[in-house]
Amino acid sequence: MAAEDRRPTIRLGDTAPNFDAVTSNGNINFHEFIGDNWVVLFSHPDDFTPVCTTELGAFAKLEPEFAKRGVKLIGLSANDVTSHHAWIKDINEVNDTNLTFPIIADKERKISYLYDMVDYQDLTNVDEKGIAFTIRSVFIIDPKKKVRLILSYPASTGRNTAEVLRVIDSLQTGDKHRITTPINWTPGNDVIVHPSVSNEEAATLFPKFKIVKPYLRFTPLAADNN
Repeated sequence: MAAEDRRPTIRLGDTAPNFDAVTSNGNINFHEFIGDNWVVLFSHPDDFTPVCTTELGAFAKLEPEFAKRGVKLIGLSANDVTSHHAWIKDINEVNDTNLTFPIIADKERKISYLYDMVDYQDLTNVDEKGIAFTIRSVFIIDPKKKVRLILSYPASTGRNTAEVLRVIDSLQTGDKHRITTPINWTPGNDVIVHPSVSNEEAATLFPKFKIVKPYLRFTPLAADNN
């Protein structure tokens, strides 16, 4: 059976597959690592690569903002821990950061295959052992271990860390209130009343809501409701 026929499929709402791994911060069990937190898991094709170096620096700079929201960061790269530690020194030097979150050592691509993070677009993109590299994947996982977002970027394109943080804000706000968020929403902007909320309920929950269309109702969120 071809590798592409064996690859697992993870969908939004699935329980994030558990695994044990060695990381730059020691051994972990992934579900134990999540605990009662949100987690952002993001993969990299290889250590000492230019785009990855800029990405990890950007995540390191934003880590305090993720921490404020109860979010843990964890990276993954297809190399061993010794390589990770040497690479982290470069990341900190290039980006003027202090990277403290763990980076999973996935030299054999076991976790990459488990999370379907392998570069099937270009199966010639392999290491010295002929094992396919990973693509730039992002998973947002909630405290119930459910996958809430999946993003996949081509190896040539760096990610937008601000967008990952924005999605966290949207998901957490939506979980707290009966709302959804419109395009380009950021905290402080009006939100959309969830379709499951009747106008009568909305009048109580969101006294300042306005009806644009029967199916489209905007409301501000009071500061004490954020």
